[in-house]
Amino acid sequence: MNTIPVKVVSRRMEAEDIASFELTQADGGLLPPFPAGAHIDVEIRPGLIRQYSLCNDPEETHRYLIAVLRDSGSRGGSVMMHDLIEVGSVINISEPKNHFALVPASRYVLFAGGIGVTPILCMAERLMRTGADFTMHYCTRSPERTAFIERIEGSGFANRVHFHFDSGRPGQKLDLPSVLVQAGTGTHLYVCGPAGFIDFVTGTAATSGWPAEAVHQEYFGAAPQDSSADAPFEVQIASSGNTYLVPVGKTVVQALAEHGVEILVSREQGGVRDVHHAGAARYA
Repeated sequence: MNTIPVKVVSRRMEAEDIASFELTQADGGLLPPFPAGAHIDVEIRPGLIRQYSLCNDPEETHRYLIAVLRDSGSRGGSVMMHDLIEVGSVINISEPKNHFALVPASRYVLFAGGIGVTPILCMAERLMRTGADFTMHYCTRSPERTAFIERIEGSGFANRVHFHFDSGRPGQKLDLPSVLVQAGTGTHLYVCGPAGFIDFVTGTAATSGWPAEAVHQEYFGAAPQDSSADAPFEVQIASSGNTYLVPVGKTVVQALAEHGVEILVSREQGGVRDVHHAGAARYA
């Protein structure tokens, strides 16, 4: 990737197991602009690249802000971010990329599950600045695991945000059917979080007759795949001519590694972040 060297100028624990990292251009210059919903590739160490959403105000060009959930069940990226990256560290990142863009709509409803709040928070900042009509629903296990809660409560859109905690009383839990009914025609839904949370929101929207083009999602972790028609296949290494079998249930990277063949990749799975699916009722 075309890299930008950045320096970690601050690091803060935003919630239990969630740390934010503020990045600035290593030479002191401005960073490339980015739209709401964008993410960057982060080279944690040589050969280990992970993707993290930008969660600061898109109007800012002097810094990027990312947040990382420490997840011992991940493939190592989140743990290394927490253990290795400190204030003063210089790391390489890519320019911002966006596969989760806001589209013009009369109204927006934003849904965040756990660490999936990062692109959603950036969207809320942008929508507030443009005077758009929106509400945000933020679901987590408990207040202690809710990142950026103070930032949200002190923002200009605080009255548009609804918090929903697994540990809270039943009356404050997300009543999704009711939210969808109240949303109205012309509203677009944006949802980010673990696969189970996204499936809950998108599935409920589908059964409620919500148009597919008005529902936008980004997975943290590998997006669900239909593997019913999978079959083994072979890959050939161009440099050696050797051929290897890739069995069902394994990636090319995994299969080659078992034969001592290592290749550098930015991510093994088809998802967008280094956070695993934590279950339908959990938001990490």
